[in-house]
Amino acid sequence: MTRKFKLTKKEKEEFKKLLLERKDSIIKKLSQFYNESKEIETDTAPDLVDRAETSYTKEFLLSLTDSEREQLTLIDQALDRLQKGGYGLCLICGQEINKKRLRIIPWAPYCIECQEKKEGKAKGQ
Repeated sequence: MTRKFKLTKKEKEEFKKLLLERKDSIIKKLSQFYNESKEIETDTAPDLVDRAETSYTKEFLLSLTDSEREQLTLIDQALDRLQKGGYGLCLICGQEINKKRLRIIPWAPYCIECQEKKEGKAKGQ
């Protein structure tokens, strides 16, 4: 049995807008990181220390994009749930996610309790 999170039409539009704004922001940021990483070329650095520094900078920029890509996936999944009617329900326990939490993290797939349990397991607790 699939439960539905009760959202008004206005709330659905609000969450959709929040998700799309964040998605647009991430896409712009990823594009900027990609362009910056292409500009940093290790073979243009004159000595070994400079090359190591530019290599580190390039890796750092690219690693930042991994978390952004992960967030994009979560946003796309949230938009899909919003369209299909499962938005706002925890993917683990099925309970409603607090609307205050969704306004802060509109792509949140879990309620606070399940998120904390999941993070605890990831840390090995």
